[in-house]
Amino acid sequence: MSLFGNGLDAAVHKAFTRPAPKSAPAQMRYLVKQMKGTKAVAQMLRISQRTVERYVENQIKKPRPDLAARLEREVKKRWQPQIRAQARQKAATTGGIVIDTRARIGYTAPIGTTDEDRIRHLTVALPPRYAARLFDAQEQGASDQQLQRIAAEALKEMYFQDNGRRAGQLEEVRFTDIEHLEFYL
Repeated sequence: MSLFGNGLDAAVHKAFTRPAPKSAPAQMRYLVKQMKGTKAVAQMLRISQRTVERYVENQIKKPRPDLAARLEREVKKRWQPQIRAQARQKAATTGGIVIDTRARIGYTAPIGTTDEDRIRHLTVALPPRYAARLFDAQEQGASDQQLQRIAAEALKEMYFQDNGRRAGQLEEVRFTDIEHLEFYL
């Protein structure tokens, strides 16, 4: 996945009301229950159906690192779907989203302004319309660059233009060399 996609997912995961299963057998039992059978889980994880059954029966407890990562990713993808949907809906309609980033940010503006790119650490509250755009784009499988453009446009409007109160001639914001990126709902 991507930096922006992972950041948005992590923000939504903070809204969970219960922790996801931690042990491999518990994660496997959860997936078997969700997918209604061991065969579907085995195909999804690219392992044998018998291996899935042995995890469910607690005969195997420690998966290989690559399987452990796939298992955790699939569980988190399916964990508390209603809570995930509520958190996204709240951010997209009333709450908005906060972006905390340390990156090289600059802009294109008329001659005579200090528009050079420089490392900035920004924590900016974005209105619900940008949260909705980010989540919609992520759901539709947008690339990291597309999500980055939406975030740059949001920073342009909310940080540089102060929601339309200044820097009206600002044309484009460059948002590159991201060192840190985190979202909060």
